[in-house]
Amino acid sequence: MEHFAIGVDLGGTAIKVASVSRDGRLLLDHTLPTEAAKGPEVVIANMLAGIQTVLHETFKTHSRELLLGVGVGVPGVVSLDGGTISYPPNLPGWQVVRLGDILRAELEQREKLVLPVFVENDANVAALGESYFGAGRQFSDFVMITLGTGVGGGIIMNNKIYRGVTGAAGELGHITIDYRSERVHAGIRGSIEGLIGQRRIVEYARSLLEKNPSPILHELCQGDFSVLDAKQLSVAAQRGDAVAIATWRFVGEVLGAGLGSLVSVLDIRKFVIGGGVSGAGDFILNPAREHLYRYTLHSMHEGLEILPAQLGNRAGMMGAAALCF
Repeated sequence: MEHFAIGVDLGGTAIKVASVSRDGRLLLDHTLPTEAAKGPEVVIANMLAGIQTVLHETFKTHSRELLLGVGVGVPGVVSLDGGTISYPPNLPGWQVVRLGDILRAELEQREKLVLPVFVENDANVAALGESYFGAGRQFSDFVMITLGTGVGGGIIMNNKIYRGVTGAAGELGHITIDYRSERVHAGIRGSIEGLIGQRRIVEYARSLLEKNPSPILHELCQGDFSVLDAKQLSVAAQRGDAVAIATWRFVGEVLGAGLGSLVSVLDIRKFVIGGGVSGAGDFILNPAREHLYRYTLHSMHEGLEILPAQLGNRAGMMGAAALCF
């Protein structure tokens, strides 16, 4: 029987925990609410409860000696010491927390397990998951973009996460695309995230709806466009709705322009696109491919490729576990 690790994906709404074998089999998974509004103590207690649940169930079929460690993906900046997170977004009340040390000590006390605990940015972890087990397995160097509430990124170089000098590398959503834009997000004007974060995508669609009636979206929203979301836009695009298709084309154009900047800086030619919003598929990826070429020097066109992620919502858990391999 082979070794396995525990992977934890800490989100603003839910905590996902899984035991994952070294060859990428998801042995067991468990989801529980984050309860982010209750502050760090409650969130950490929930994480530990989820980890313990998965451990106890997995130990019924796998020996404790086969457990290699615990990996955790978290929002925000993680320092290079591998355990300190600073002011994570979507987690009220968190400032600077040595999460790795806390989890390590609690697991030793509760479970009598002396284990390494690795903590990493969630987008980096998703990229590592795709590198080990998903769409990035064929590449030693690629960039993963996660499209969701925000726009995250992870850079894989020589099959490893590129973290930069302080550990903050990969904040690709904050690249400025339009320095004259009226959109200011996180203090940065015209950033990728400010233009195609999930909320902005919906706002863009609503602006199109003011002049372009859409029977399909009207039906999906039951006449109330205040409930419009990215999932409905994906469904509408698949049904041929012009507003939804135009919205996703805008998203793809912004994404392609941003990826072109990354090619110029890093000379990385492969991109993996994941996250909940990426469910729109080729409605985003095709215009992104067009604009990637448009915003890249002709001499750098060789090898350019944009692929959809393969792991879906398992990427965070599996990538977190891969930190232990």
